[in-house]
Amino acid sequence: MTQRRRLIGAAGLWLASRPARSQPLRKPYRIGVVVGQLAAAEVRGPQTRSPAVNALLRGLRELGYVYGEHFVTEVRSSEGKSERFPSLAAELVALPVDVIVALGPALPALKQATSTIPIVMTGSGDPVAQGFVQTLARPGGNITGLTLQSVDTVGKRLELLGELVRPVGPIAVLWDRYNLLLWQAAQTAARARGWKLLSLEVQDAGEIDAAFAAAHAARAGSLLVFNSGVFDRQAARVAALAAKGRLPAMYGLRFYVEAGGLMSYGPDLVENWRRAASFVDKILKGAKPADLPVEQPTKFELLINLPAAKALGLSVPQSLLVRADEVIR
Repeated sequence: MTQRRRLIGAAGLWLASRPARSQPLRKPYRIGVVVGQLAAAEVRGPQTRSPAVNALLRGLRELGYVYGEHFVTEVRSSEGKSERFPSLAAELVALPVDVIVALGPALPALKQATSTIPIVMTGSGDPVAQGFVQTLARPGGNITGLTLQSVDTVGKRLELLGELVRPVGPIAVLWDRYNLLLWQAAQTAARARGWKLLSLEVQDAGEIDAAFAAAHAARAGSLLVFNSGVFDRQAARVAALAAKGRLPAMYGLRFYVEAGGLMSYGPDLVENWRRAASFVDKILKGAKPADLPVEQPTKFELLINLPAAKALGLSVPQSLLVRADEVIR
């Protein structure tokens, strides 16, 4: 018995001293990302030219994810052509990816392409009315994420524009078919104030010049621009046409002002992309999008471009300047 115990003990020591078999490493998660502006080559990898995508990557790093080890991205860009979203959605679904992070204009195509792959939206004007989720508290499907509250802030943007320029002629509104809810909200807000709107609906970027010509012909006194896949890529051009037509303009996102526009009021879109990382983290850990409440923006920014105001011969009231989050001088 003693000899047997010695043999068993020796075998146990030998087994304990053997190197443990390495556990098979899980392949990195594949995170699909859909953007609308930069060329695809500019938004690939761990460092891109897109502040929004970089914010998403930063958010994932803050949660302990290492690019290449824990995840990789499969980025697709419409490059300003919204008609490309359906084919880009089909590409990501066919790979397949574990989760998709996408901007608002891509959501209809993604919803059509898959009902199983989790989708995290970085901004939707009204995801309930647009049919992406059942309610904000209980999305109920494969889509969750963040809203832009664009519909809710239309009245505020009109109010701020009215503080800068008292409406005399009609307020021109530049919008496309993706902005129908915003256009309807603008009509309601303008009606309550007794202001007249001029609809400048366009289908693609080729119609933008004609829209501004129509505003000039109608003697519009100011301009409200709704951000969309059509206009965002043309931000500098839209701002230049507004300046040329001497139309004080209000935009929904800051990069229009950075491109030369007069004023913007809206959520911090880059921050939305950073916060989207927390949704990705929860989903990769097993949470279902149906159970993850949609979040609303926590920060809204008012930006004012004083050189643009000066070029239009406008004096910005001090009451607006003190409320601005940033003033470009």
